[in-house]
Amino acid sequence: MTSVLEIRDLHASAHGKPILKGLSLVIRQGEVHALMGPNGSGKSTLSYVIAGHPGYAVTKGDILLDGKSILTLSPDERAKAGLFLAFQHPVEIPGVNIGSFLFTLFKNKYPKGSAVTYQKELQDILKRLGLTTQFTERALNAGLSGGEKKRAEVLQMLLLKPALAVLDETDSGLDIDSLKIVSEAVNSLRSPMFSALVITHYNRILEFLKPDRVHVLLDGKIAHSGDATLPAELEKKGYRWLKEEL
Repeated sequence: MTSVLEIRDLHASAHGKPILKGLSLVIRQGEVHALMGPNGSGKSTLSYVIAGHPGYAVTKGDILLDGKSILTLSPDERAKAGLFLAFQHPVEIPGVNIGSFLFTLFKNKYPKGSAVTYQKELQDILKRLGLTTQFTERALNAGLSGGEKKRAEVLQMLLLKPALAVLDETDSGLDIDSLKIVSEAVNSLRSPMFSALVITHYNRILEFLKPDRVHVLLDGKIAHSGDATLPAELEKKGYRWLKEEL
């Protein structure tokens, strides 16, 4: 299996403060990995750096997508290369409705795609997420609940079908029914053409997703990796036992 995402000895900072301090990670085709860790360990920073957020500076190392470095690419170029980021706190855009935004995304990815094809695809995705057409008439993330914002993010992901999705705490703010729906949507994409990095604090979403590998981030580095049983162990022991081993 070839790697979709390869992070090599990554160091990154924000406002001059070092946050990532030598992080290395490989996600191969068709794999779903989970990233856990205490607050302040650098989880969200990693997602922003992968996506190319201008507020974060890479000071050392490299990030490769399908074997090619993406450090010189702009955020939109990274998206066109197959990268998708679901934000922990999705940006609100009053005045732009979800439907118009989704159709713009669709036409950018599929220039020859018709409005009929778009509507058919959209209706199928809405049904899978337990949503109606009325949802697409609302402003993008403005006035939406936390759970609705996360569903809107997953709606975009299902429409775009990225090669690699980075989900930054997509489970936060979701009740158990919404969590199951979102998890099933992510699982529906699982194939040799789709890989994901799921950033989370909790085991509950991982019980549905069943990741191939789970990593623990401590002080800007991967401190421990394991299989899908690791999150349950973390819930029993916390992160202290890993810190004591460092």
